[in-house]
Amino acid sequence: MDVNSSSDLASLERLPGYAFRPYHGHGDHGAMAAVRLGCAQWDRIDARSIVEGIPTAAELAEGSAKLDDPSENQVLVEYGSGVVGYSTIRWWQERDGTWLYLHRGYLLPEHRGRGVGSTMLDWAESRIRRLVQQHGTTPTAVFGANALASEQDATALLLEKGYRRVFSLVELELPDLRKLPDAKPLPAGIRVGSVEPSSYRAVWKTVVDSYADAAFTERWTFESFLATAEPTCWRAAWEGDRVAAVALCSIRRHDPTLGEVEELSVRAESRRRGLGRALLLDGLRCLREHGAETARLYTGTANPYRSFDLYESVGFRRQNEHVRYRKPVAV
Repeated sequence: MDVNSSSDLASLERLPGYAFRPYHGHGDHGAMAAVRLGCAQWDRIDARSIVEGIPTAAELAEGSAKLDDPSENQVLVEYGSGVVGYSTIRWWQERDGTWLYLHRGYLLPEHRGRGVGSTMLDWAESRIRRLVQQHGTTPTAVFGANALASEQDATALLLEKGYRRVFSLVELELPDLRKLPDAKPLPAGIRVGSVEPSSYRAVWKTVVDSYADAAFTERWTFESFLATAEPTCWRAAWEGDRVAAVALCSIRRHDPTLGEVEELSVRAESRRRGLGRALLLDGLRCLREHGAETARLYTGTANPYRSFDLYESVGFRRQNEHVRYRKPVAV
């Protein structure tokens, strides 16, 4: 840990009985998982959520490994001999050039109301200001924070600290993949099928283009697309040799009974022709054939393409609302 980060932590040692320390690696994941489990009932966390559920130690280990400098950008809170909370920082650039610095904190309910959560947030903001200076992103940097609509304590803290709600995601579930509606005939000249490697770039471009006018979306490179490719249940619709629509479906690696619709994108000129519904049903059938019993997806509440109507028409029902907050970075 660098000197500046150490001094940041030292400045937080003001709460009697509490100690703030950097993330140490593998030995911390079990304690972090216990914090998440301990928050679940109070905050009404959906254990099967594909956006933010109750992660295992193994999943937290994977997430920590993907952080830039996890010992610098993850801090744990100890009380007595146990870990009672932790905070994590990550960042990325969005399509419009905005640099989002996202911090997320978790604190056991019995330790709330003592100034600990506020102190954790202060640490995150202080660390992010240093990162913004190091990265040279001051003109376009913003603080980001997430909270489920059911997380009343986190929501109240963020609003008190000057954050504003900018958008939200709604998570939906199809509870029984055995009960899918019948597919309707495809328009003339359209064929639907699996996605071969030769079509990967066209599929990626179809998804990227569908977000051309969408705010708050992360830049998604073709390399990133390839790095996470799970094409078993990917489906595409072609009109001639052109990809008109795609459905990227996958089995959740840590829960093979749960399928996810990661993306459903239809090119603007091909909308209102039933392609989205046809691909969605084809992808869901594939998930069922590969062992999934239920399926989840999420979409923005500001989606202009009436996607809720489509999803609900095949049996999806709303489960959770995940709210995204932002605040300017004053360096």
